[in-house]
This record gives sequence, C-alpha cells and structure tokens, in this order.
Amino acid sequence: MVVIGVDSHKRTHTVVAVDEAGRKLGERTVAATAEGHLELLGWSRSWPDHVWALEDCRNLTRRLEADLLRAGEAVRRVPTKLMAGARRSAREPGKSDPIDAEMIAWFAETFSQAPGQIPDAAREELATLAKARKALVDVKIRLQAQDEHAAPEPARKAYARVLKSLAAEIDKLEAAISAKVKATPEFAERAEIIESVPGLAQATSAILIAGMPELGQVSDEVAAALIGVAPYDDDSGKRRGERYIKGGRRWVRNAIYMPCLGAATQYNPVLKAFYQRLLAKGKEPKVALVACMRKLIIILNTMLARRQKWNPGRHAMA
Repeated sequence: MVVIGVDSHKRTHTVVAVDEAGRKLGERTVAATAEGHLELLGWSRSWPDHVWALEDCRNLTRRLEADLLRAGEAVRRVPTKLMAGARRSAREPGKSDPIDAEMIAWFAETFSQAPGQIPDAAREELATLAKARKALVDVKIRLQAQDEHAAPEPARKAYARVLKSLAAEIDKLEAAISAKVKATPEFAERAEIIESVPGLAQATSAILIAGMPELGQVSDEVAAALIGVAPYDDDSGKRRGERYIKGGRRWVRNAIYMPCLGAATQYNPVLKAFYQRLLAKGKEPKVALVACMRKLIIILNTMLARRQKWNPGRHAMA
C-alpha cells in the first residue's frame, strides 16, 4: 500500500508518496484548484494500490478531499494537533512542505487503525447541524440574560422578536438533526442507546454521535481522553500535585456540560448518587461534575460497545 501525504496551503498542495517501508516514491506540488486536483489524480495512477492522507484542517483540505472522494479515492485524515508530536517522535528536525507531507503520510500509515481517520459525510453533516444548533442556543441564552435587566421598552421588544426568531430556527435545526439521525441506521441505533440514559436527550445524542464516533470502539481511558475529561498526574519526586484535565474535543465537552450537570443533580439517579458522594468527600462541585462527565462517558462507551440500553443496576457499579 502506498500512502500519499498532502501538505496543504491556501494556494498549493505538496504531496509525497511513500511505501510501507517508508521509502519515498515521488513528490509533486500543484495549485490548490480543480485543475491541480485532476493533475494529482493522474499522477497517483502510478500506484494502483494507494490511499491519500490529509491533515484535518477543513478550510485548506475541504475541496481536495471532496474531489478525491468523488473520484472514488481512499482518504484518511491526520489530526493537525498531533503532527508536531509526530515530527518529534520521528526525530525530524527540519520543516518544509515536502517534509510535512512525508510526515503526514508516515502518521497515516503508522496509525492506520485509529478510528475517525476515514471521512464520513453523514457524520460531518450531523456535526455541522449540531454545532449550528448549539451556536443559536448560546445566542438565545445571552439574549435572555440581557432581557432580565431593566432595559428600555424598545430594547425589550427587539430582544423578544429576535428570541422568537431564534426559537423557530432552533426548532428547524432540531427537526433536521432528527431526520438525519433517523435516515442513517447506525446513527439511529446509537441514538436509541444514548437517549436511554436519564438526562440525555436528542441534542446531546447527536453531538456524541457526530463528535465521538470512537465510543464503543476504544478503551475507557481513551474515550475519556478524547473528550478531555481524563485526569493527568502532576507529580515530581516526592511532590504530589493536583490532577488536572487537558486537551480533548472541546466543542463536545462544552456541549455536554449542561446536560451532564442536569443528569448529576436532577435526572439520573446513578450519577446523582455519585455526585453527592463526591461532594460529601469534600470535592469541589466543578471537580465532582468533571468526574461525573468521565463516569458518563465510560458508561456510554460500555453501552455502545455492547449495544445495550441503560440499566441502572448495572451502571451503578461502573
């Protein structure tokens, strides 16, 4: 299998083809245009068995990826944030477009089994809808907060009109999200499992389906790290620092924060009991809530792996 790494810029794509042994087979730079994409497709025919590796930087690679997929090409994605670490791990001190393209190819080959590398148009559309809904909900919350203050009547009426329009648009997006989930059997099955958890509704399940496709396919530790709620040590010698979280998919974590808060304080008896136990031990509310988010993700990871719905007796022990 030949892997063709692509280093994309606003006006050009630099590509490098490498074989399974890491040997460089060819290199080319083309314009980031439809004509340049056709040139790349013709060039790649030198290797009948090949796959393209693109950085997951959507603004630069969207058109190229779309053209490759329309041509029936196999495409993998490489997380942009991990490329600096990949370069260090390969002890590659230099940086140039061909070097970056070769490193992208190396990364895609080395981590070829990592979930989420293969583009999924249906999941991306669902993610776009879920993000759009979340953005409108955030605007709605901000306007509602302003409306609580003693604003002049013209301002209050303006807020009311905008809020009414926002509510209508949010309803439309939710209908589109529901239709997309129902039209995709895999999404529908995952939604049914996720929404069986008390406190999680359609909006949350859509975000998890779109933003965490790895759930049910990876270990609990990896699932928690992917969403950014895994605890990391801060120790050195005899010093024992506080555990902390970092990284992960911020938009997913932020989107499920409020649903998890509701589940941990009101709607989900298992998470509520866990949350109260942590508070009784002296944990800060925010620390306890992050622990609840981690527990929830681990439970969902197990449920989706087993294709099982919520069972309070089983998950109380998780």
